[in-house]
Amino acid sequence: MNTPISVQDADSLLLEFDDNSLLPLLFGSHNAHLAQIEQRLDVSLNSRGNEVVISGAKEQAATAATVLNDLYQLLKDGRPVDPAEIDGAIRMISGGARDDLKAEDVAVHTRKKHIQPRTPLQANYLRAIDKDNLVFGLGPAGTGKTYLAVAKAVESLINGQVDRIILSRPAVEAGEQLGFLPGDMRDKVDPYLRPLYDALNDMLPANQVAKKIETGEIEIAPLAFMRGRTLSGAFVILDEAQNTTPVQMKMFLTRLGADARMVVTGDLTQIDLPRGVRSGLADALAVLTGVEGVSFVEFTDADVVRHALVARIVRAYDRQAATDKDRA
Repeated sequence: MNTPISVQDADSLLLEFDDNSLLPLLFGSHNAHLAQIEQRLDVSLNSRGNEVVISGAKEQAATAATVLNDLYQLLKDGRPVDPAEIDGAIRMISGGARDDLKAEDVAVHTRKKHIQPRTPLQANYLRAIDKDNLVFGLGPAGTGKTYLAVAKAVESLINGQVDRIILSRPAVEAGEQLGFLPGDMRDKVDPYLRPLYDALNDMLPANQVAKKIETGEIEIAPLAFMRGRTLSGAFVILDEAQNTTPVQMKMFLTRLGADARMVVTGDLTQIDLPRGVRSGLADALAVLTGVEGVSFVEFTDADVVRHALVARIVRAYDRQAATDKDRA
């Protein structure tokens, strides 16, 4: 049942909640969750019993009411509410995407997590992955482009939509030095693939991750291992794709086989290739834009869902890059 909202006067809204036991979780310790909403939306929230009075500008007050209503519904569904969830709700609703926030066709379900988009572009990204066989997710760190792709891959494997997951990254920094690193080939390349392991462990119990890697249902390998293969019935993710060359990118994309999906992620501001070598991700953006069955989703600093400081760091570097370009 949705929380009733009634207009109290021109400058405030009144919300009433029907389950008092959930209110401490909704309001947060010492009303910290209410304070977060107040700060983000420039409204005043006053709780009394099972009611909250929202005061402020009409549009902002309505947004705060919708945020509280949707977070309350999450609690009723048995899902936790934390500062990140609150931030995501505010982003989605402020971006005019409330329906995306609640739609089960956009949310991702894995063994350990129920994951909802926290920005409108994240919702578009998840929809693109459902719709197209090849999706490119571009943008700065912290926008969820790799995390959401791994979540969709795990969901697809659990639901039997694919037979296996293949996760890959180029080991650019290793270059010709791999042979000098200690251990076997897996020991040499694992440091470059660690972020993919971390994402998997967030979606599945550790013992299941280990078992699926052992049986081949999940394969994590450097890009060079993709050459000569046809990847059928698989959900394939290429991470850090800005560090591929055009030849490597073409090689990877042409591995796509029957009943397979590919997601390619990368950040064109973080290219580690030698000077003068064109990025395969930039090349693919130029070559494949407009091709049927291929989607490009370009995230910005507004989609950063890590610590708020990360978004400010990204914006600062973007400003510096723009300044340097103007001086050149």
